[in-house]
Amino acid sequence: MHRGSRTGLAYRGSTVAFGEYGLMALERCWMDTKQIEAARVAISRQMKRHGKLWIRIFPQKSYTKKPLETRMGKGKGPLESWVAVVRPANILFEVDGVTEAVARECMRLAATKLPIKTKFVSRHLHAA
Repeated sequence: MHRGSRTGLAYRGSTVAFGEYGLMALERCWMDTKQIEAARVAISRQMKRHGKLWIRIFPQKSYTKKPLETRMGKGKGPLESWVAVVRPANILFEVDGVTEAVARECMRLAATKLPIKTKFVSRHLHAA
């Protein structure tokens, strides 16, 4: 798969669509499957099985990597992992069915697992 373009802002997936509160990306990156899963676990544990969680990004881009200490040439390296392309304004996670205080704490814990700066957003504050 080609590297693609990471420029520009996210137009799709930039509003809180399913839940009441969300976590918005402020930087661009390739988010790995392990990073997404670590954030998901942090949110789920903090919510203590109350409410509902939506993951708005999906790792559908594969990337390859040559082994360490390998000479140049000899073709493309083997598949390393899968990543989600994240642009500024992308909503990463959404939660509903919990209070704002719990949602803020969930998103704060999830943000510490992610490699980019994020922002807590709410449906009514974001829409206004």
